[in-house]
This record gives sequence, C-alpha cells and structure tokens, in this order.
Amino acid sequence: VQLVESGGGLVQPGGSLRLSCAASRFTFSSYVMSWHRQALGKERELVAIITSTGGSTNYADSVKGRFTISRDNAENTMYLQMNSLKPEDTAVYYCRVVTDRGTIYWGQGTQVTVSS
Repeated sequence: VQLVESGGGLVQPGGSLRLSCAASRFTFSSYVMSWHRQALGKERELVAIITSTGGSTNYADSVKGRFTISRDNAENTMYLQMNSLKPEDTAVYYCRVVTDRGTIYWGQGTQVTVSS
C-alpha cells in the first residue's frame, strides 16, 4: 500500500486549497478512504470519510459546509477541497486506508498553513 498526499501550502484566511491523495499497490476502488489532520501539539483527528464508490461522505463538524471529499476511482486518487479556510485548519493532513485485515496505512502527510 502506498499513499502520497500533495497540494498543501500556505494560504490566507478565507482562501482555498485542494489536497490530493494518490493511492497505489492496492485495489483503491474497494476501500473506504479518509482524510485526517494533526495540528501541532494535538491529537490526529478525522476530517472526512468517503465510501468506496464515493456515494456517501461524512465530515467533522468543524469542516462541514467548507470542505468536500471526493474520489476518482479510475485515477486511484482521493481529494479534499478546502474552502473558507481558517487559521484553526492549520495542520498536517493525512490520507488513510484500513485494509480488510484491519491494517491501517497512512500517507506521509502534507502541511496546510492558514495565516495572513
């Protein structure tokens, strides 16, 4: 399993970013995928989750209405569109998959910094 995040960076409050998670070495289209984030000094938290077909999604209350999770199973890629960013969204963002055996795989993370 390999997960590679990209798209992070520095953005002003109110701005937007689109994160990508490129997946390989497993059958991407068969698995629920999720985005998580970890701010400095805080525990990692779930941001958004999407079913294998993309037909159902769920979000943390803190990002509802601002973030959109999606996936392209033909491209083995998951996305997180982040709008109306706030300083409290600053964190390292990770994508995650849990296999049938319960093994958890994480990407290396991508830093998102929201600051003026």
